[in-house]
Amino acid sequence: MKTRITELFGIQHPIVLSGMSWISVPKMVAAVSNAGGLGILATGPFDAAQTREAIREIKSLTDKPFGTNATLLFPGASENAMVALEEKVPVINFSLGKGDWIVNEAHKYGGKVVATVVNHKHAKRAQDYGCDALLVTGHEAAAHGGDATTFCLVPSIASAVEIPIIAAGGIADGRGLAAALALGAEAAAMGTRLMATRESPLHDAYKNLSVEKDVYDTLYSTRFDGLGCRVLDTKAARNAIRQGMNIRKLIEALPNSMVIAKQLHLPYLKLFIGVMASGWKNAKQLAFMANAFKAIRVATEDGDVTSGVLPVGQATGLLKDIPTVAEAIERTVREAEAIAKELAKKAGAAPVITVSEKPKANTARKASPKAQKK
Repeated sequence: MKTRITELFGIQHPIVLSGMSWISVPKMVAAVSNAGGLGILATGPFDAAQTREAIREIKSLTDKPFGTNATLLFPGASENAMVALEEKVPVINFSLGKGDWIVNEAHKYGGKVVATVVNHKHAKRAQDYGCDALLVTGHEAAAHGGDATTFCLVPSIASAVEIPIIAAGGIADGRGLAAALALGAEAAAMGTRLMATRESPLHDAYKNLSVEKDVYDTLYSTRFDGLGCRVLDTKAARNAIRQGMNIRKLIEALPNSMVIAKQLHLPYLKLFIGVMASGWKNAKQLAFMANAFKAIRVATEDGDVTSGVLPVGQATGLLKDIPTVAEAIERTVREAEAIAKELAKKAGAAPVITVSEKPKANTARKASPKAQKK
């Protein structure tokens, strides 16, 4: 299956692994790329040295194209993006920030840059400063989807830009891929589907929950990590959303932020002063993120269903098994191709009202003498 995205990235299938912290690790990235898709490394939990190590591990595991992501709102994200540029990573995906400088540097060595967007304003801006593609994230997606659903957002943005689109949100099988292509996308990003595979490092407790849950079993709120975020509906998630950022959660954010600073090898006092100096709105947002990071990590790595919270999309209700990465990708593409062929057959069938029927009615009216006199 060839599209502008497969040609742009030099991949076999129009399938992209979403960059998910603690899940899109080197082995997972390589598994997706080796299966013909595009694996994207999540660098959120890494410092610059860890990012470089992870990129080099991926290179040792695959000779296929792959990417890294950078959520520019996070501390250390710009440094991680710089490492990706130094390592000449084929594809760099950024979000929650302006990445024009990434575009300029990546294009010097032939790298491609993808901006994650949820609205027209950011889509057009990313195109204007040279991004090669867009990852358009609908409301159904895990974590930070937009306000509009994939079914409306993708064709709307596809009509507004010239660069190719990767659709994200609600896609977990061949029906979703076929629909995304019909809407104007050139590929589909799959996070929820690929996190529930055998190679995924996601804890088995949450893999099994993801298969058991229905399309209705997610929660969307700004009270988990400060942004509009979709997570699996569990008691822990409901509790986190109910509390939001109260005094207790604000106090919890202090040790949680210390862990993050240590993890990223950032001087905590300098980080703390910088955050507080940036204003209450930004400080509150980073406090939300500090608590959310811990909840996501203990869910992903430890399988903690008591205090862990896992970002998942509504596509969790479409999961019926836990296949290998290669099986999931091959099955998705095979189903999409079969659907495309079936739709082509239907399009070739005679419609209920044929073109020849309309001229007959017009001819009859013209033949009426009474009509001609009028």
